[in-house]
Amino acid sequence: MFDDPLLWARLQFALTAGTHYTFVAFTLGLAALILAAQFSAVLRRDRARLAAVRFWGGLYVVNYGMGVLSGLVMEVQLALNWNGLNDVFGHVFSAPLAVETVAAFFTESTFLGLWIFGWDRMNRWLHLACFGVVTLTAYLSAFWVLVSNGFLKNPVGFEMRDGVAVLTDPAALVTNPSALLAFGHVAVSALLVGGLVMAGVSAYHLRRGNDPDGMFRRGVRRGVLVASLALFPTAAVGGAQYPLLVDAPPTSGTTLDAAEIERIEAAASGVVHGLAGTGNAVMTLCWTVFLFVLALALLAWPLRGLDRWRWLQWLLPVLPVLSLLAGVGGWVYRELGRQPWAVRHHMTTAEAVTELSPGLALLSFVLFTGAFAVLAGITGWLLVRFARRGPEGGPLAPAPAPDDTVAAPVHRY
Repeated sequence: MFDDPLLWARLQFALTAGTHYTFVAFTLGLAALILAAQFSAVLRRDRARLAAVRFWGGLYVVNYGMGVLSGLVMEVQLALNWNGLNDVFGHVFSAPLAVETVAAFFTESTFLGLWIFGWDRMNRWLHLACFGVVTLTAYLSAFWVLVSNGFLKNPVGFEMRDGVAVLTDPAALVTNPSALLAFGHVAVSALLVGGLVMAGVSAYHLRRGNDPDGMFRRGVRRGVLVASLALFPTAAVGGAQYPLLVDAPPTSGTTLDAAEIERIEAAASGVVHGLAGTGNAVMTLCWTVFLFVLALALLAWPLRGLDRWRWLQWLLPVLPVLSLLAGVGGWVYRELGRQPWAVRHHMTTAEAVTELSPGLALLSFVLFTGAFAVLAGITGWLLVRFARRGPEGGPLAPAPAPDDTVAAPVHRY
């Protein structure tokens, strides 16, 4: 089994995509919360609230930097390991990824740079607008990636000409129900992740008695509120995608006939679908935990339990980890549920993979998953380190005031 290049390529893609998604969910969720917090601070001209924005923004910047690196590594491995997919469907599948890189990602990076270096140098409303562009383009990046992913699940807007897919209907590609529902699910689930991160980190500092200017009391309330509001929409939009797993795509039968499709699906491994079910179970279990804990937190709120109940302050910091685990479980279910197809009813995963010897496939697996393990380890360590330090020790913490004591002249005789 382990001399099969396809197995290594699939494992590699699953591990790298799962790791990259944790960066994406963290970034999207925290961006919206930071934007709302900065708007409130700018409107009130409140320096204490701006200090909180710097703290959460520092965590965002660390995660964003590592997310960019992991995204670049992932695109390289997608090009190297999946030549069959790129050769036939590259003109359709890769077009949204190109738009994401050029139109959304570069704009996002540029304005994030302005925001980082614009503290205390730009007009406060202009500075806020910079992060508004960062937030908007972050969600646009996710949208274009999901347009590409949605095509694999529900291929539309193309024709096969001489064995190569040609994009004939860009509007159908962009309005693909698979892409729109996935984007809605990712957007609200990212808010759930962001809310749980803010609530968890704030609860940790409240438990230690560290709450400068009420920063973490506001943080735990805002985090619990946002996570609670996003909880049910996450499940609802996620559940709305289930029929797409069963219904045949509208282009079914244009490349392979019905008998051939039935034969390929009948020969698919049951192990893969078992793993997909495991991912679904993990996601559902985590969501159930969120439901109970967030309900307790909402009940504790009017009793000031968020500030004082230490058992709750121990429980809330666990939820961000579970939220990322739920996201990975959801992607395992989504991607393995499509198997044995790379492009549903048009190309199998075995046809999509690059022809590699078992040794090269193993080398690729070791190098790429090793790189992702290092990136994930460094990111996790930095995030925990800066989160524990609090507002005085973050990457965007203001520099200490210069020592304005005038040195006494030294007279020598």
